[in-house]
Amino acid sequence: MSTEHDTDVVQPRTALVVHIEPKTRHEASDRDARARLAEAVGLTAAIGLVVVGEHIVPLARPVPATLMGSGKVEEIAADARAREPEVVIVNAQLSPVQQRNLEKAWNAKVLDRTALILEIFGERARTREGRLQVELAHLNYQKSRLVRSWTHLERQRGGFGFLGGPGESQIETDRRLIGERLTKIRRELEGVKRTRNLQRRARKRVPFPLIALVGYTNAGKSTLFNSLTDAGVLAKDVLFATLDPTMRGLRLPGGTKVILSDTVGFIADLPHELVASFRATLEEVLEADLIVHVRDCAHLESEAQKVDVLKVLAELGVEAGNDRPFIEVLNKIDLLEPEAREGLLGREGANAPIAVSARTGEGLDQLLSRFEAQISSANIYFQLTLEAADGEAQAWVYRHGRVHERQFNDDATVELTLSATPAELEQFNHRFGEKMVSP
Repeated sequence: MSTEHDTDVVQPRTALVVHIEPKTRHEASDRDARARLAEAVGLTAAIGLVVVGEHIVPLARPVPATLMGSGKVEEIAADARAREPEVVIVNAQLSPVQQRNLEKAWNAKVLDRTALILEIFGERARTREGRLQVELAHLNYQKSRLVRSWTHLERQRGGFGFLGGPGESQIETDRRLIGERLTKIRRELEGVKRTRNLQRRARKRVPFPLIALVGYTNAGKSTLFNSLTDAGVLAKDVLFATLDPTMRGLRLPGGTKVILSDTVGFIADLPHELVASFRATLEEVLEADLIVHVRDCAHLESEAQKVDVLKVLAELGVEAGNDRPFIEVLNKIDLLEPEAREGLLGREGANAPIAVSARTGEGLDQLLSRFEAQISSANIYFQLTLEAADGEAQAWVYRHGRVHERQFNDDATVELTLSATPAELEQFNHRFGEKMVSP
């Protein structure tokens, strides 16, 4: 009897990546085609596909049937026949007709950029809200592609009752079912939104300022979040490692208590329907008292990524630096050459970017001090006189404000000089009233 055991070997799923580079791009912030291809390869790897081939297709004028010219279609078809990938990723947005025609030409499943990002979102989302948002975006995307998805559209079902008639075609049924599911998801999301509003109101009753980390995907936001809060949030060197907002309390060096929020990463050419679908997920950004833009300063396309992030923020209605405090953080300085690194660390000024390494901890003390300065800039200073024996009241003051000086008087009272945000000041007025005076 043989002692050998058969072992099933799972073959990796493979993909070709095709980047479309329009020749009409002349923006100063534009990145070159190789960098865009590299990002597409990174997105593909994020869903566990092994890239076996790469193509860059310069595009002077889109072809309605296949987007690219017939010569490029055949060139990629020959490569697909040789490599036999399961999927071909096209780093552009395809119409349903273009997607169908390319699948026939290449004899493989084709995903465009929107479908690829949706696939990543579907794998990464963990909370109920995140999953609902993904499904909403996916159904909206799929709704326009039923012609491509179904090959049995000619089939019809019989009418109801005695009225007869042609009945309901399969595509009409599918559209109706998708429409019903979309309605249900939107209703569920409204419930989630109400819950978040209740949580926000509860948070405002304990009025800690909210600091939101934003940035291009894989810029190191989650690593920074973990370094500052010891939160243990997933922080991997993959695109879109974080899809669900996470919040943790944080005490700043001067004693100010804040809430730090980690958010989904942004990316270039994010489809508008995805921005709309994830608006609720990004509500923490809209509500933030301070926005912190985390950049990967070691990335060759750092400046272009900055433009992409600011563009998405503008689409969300957030004008960085105009309607609220804004800090730019240059992360991953540990990956820079010493000369470039020293140049970033030497920057000064209240609005200068702060260079840090979330991985090594370098620069984090300076970052926390900047948080304190920005958050406390709106603080109001006042003095409060309490009975020295009133430990309960003093403990409340320390929990809800920042005590800067404490002086014991001969009449068994203690005089506190402290600061508080406008929201906190309301609580002090409600509790202590006449015992408060301006310094």
